[in-house]
Amino acid sequence: MDKVKIALQYMMPKHLVSRLVGKLAAAEMGSVTTAAIKWFIKQYKIDMSEAAQPAPEAYPTFNQFFTRALKPGIRPLCEDKDYIIHPVDGAVSQLGPIEDGRIFQAKGHDYSSLALLGNQAADAKRFEEGDFATIYLAPKDYHRIHMPIKGTLSKMTYVPGELFSVNPLTAQNVPGLFARNERVVAIFETEIGPMAMVLVGATIVASIETVWAGTVTPPTGKDVFTWDYPTEGPDALTLEKGAEMGRFKLGSTVVMLFAKDALDEFADGVEPRSVTRMGQAFAKIED
Repeated sequence: MDKVKIALQYMMPKHLVSRLVGKLAAAEMGSVTTAAIKWFIKQYKIDMSEAAQPAPEAYPTFNQFFTRALKPGIRPLCEDKDYIIHPVDGAVSQLGPIEDGRIFQAKGHDYSSLALLGNQAADAKRFEEGDFATIYLAPKDYHRIHMPIKGTLSKMTYVPGELFSVNPLTAQNVPGLFARNERVVAIFETEIGPMAMVLVGATIVASIETVWAGTVTPPTGKDVFTWDYPTEGPDALTLEKGAEMGRFKLGSTVVMLFAKDALDEFADGVEPRSVTRMGQAFAKIED
């Protein structure tokens, strides 16, 4: 059955289906939208008591429900300055060192950091011998993405690609999954060096947004696009630790890259398949 599920992903028109679902998710359809939200809550056992607006009827569109805000203070930030924090609610897929420019995906599969970053060689060089962490967001999770550490935006790259599912089954069976799916790469300058936040698209992910550019996907065309940003002066964009930096409209994955010697060790209990909650301690900073 698993082989059939993977084969179907190769065969289905993933972009067409995803864009169609995106239009439906953005539509205001009254009672139909509310019924869909109620079904989704029941199907995925979503704890709406955490939401700033817990009533399904409060959301005019499915997208607004999916990217719902949480109640203030429901995700307290780790105040220890020696630690960066989890950027999202989800589960750790993999994490560890970047070895010879390769990132571990699953048993028998890895991919290059160069490909992940859209073949931007200068960017990939900055993360040689560094560390990575991949976090999967399931449909039930909170889908806003936050800053693990204070950082100033220096570059954003849109990379076109496939739209395979990014669930654990697909990660175990599709080679180079995160470096072949559509994605948005944001690079920040931080006190521990450069940090890449790679927001990976997936089947029926209607769009990826950032707080500075709005909707980045779906774009027009099939080319890699890059944007450079000033890191000093009045136009520099600096986001504090814990600040929102982006959103997924339907679930996906975040891959983080850190420079060599930026991290000392991952926090206790942070390992593959461990549950993450935005704001909790994620990794200790190198002294």
